[in-house]
Amino acid sequence: MTGGKVYSFEEVTKHKDRKDCWLIIAGKVYDVTAFMEEHPGGDEVLLACTGKDATADFEDIGHTDSAKELMPKYCIGEVDAATVPAKLTYAQRSDASPKKVATSGGSGGGWTTLLRLAVPALLLALALGLQTYGKAKAE
Repeated sequence: MTGGKVYSFEEVTKHKDRKDCWLIIAGKVYDVTAFMEEHPGGDEVLLACTGKDATADFEDIGHTDSAKELMPKYCIGEVDAATVPAKLTYAQRSDASPKKVATSGGSGGGWTTLLRLAVPALLLALALGLQTYGKAKAE
């Protein structure tokens, strides 16, 4: 890493195109602009990881040791953790079902759940009704 500069999350998110692409991986900031054409997954993969913490994306792919050895070459500093926006977190209930804990804003409550269940059911009923009507009319 050169210089050990600390960048705000907002500053890093400004660098999000093919000619200027920065990523955040494990708290470090990487300028991968020069690597865009060489990346085996293509530049679209890198561009999709801009504007957020790309650590999970990086780890999920299962990069090789040789890929990880390239990382210091592109590291330009660290991200100020205090500037990274809070995400939704999930707390484990005692009954082992996940409970969503929002870090901001309200929730739709029961209406959201009702709509998520009712809309698909209504669409299915409508489709079946139209099919039955079409068969009856054809006879």
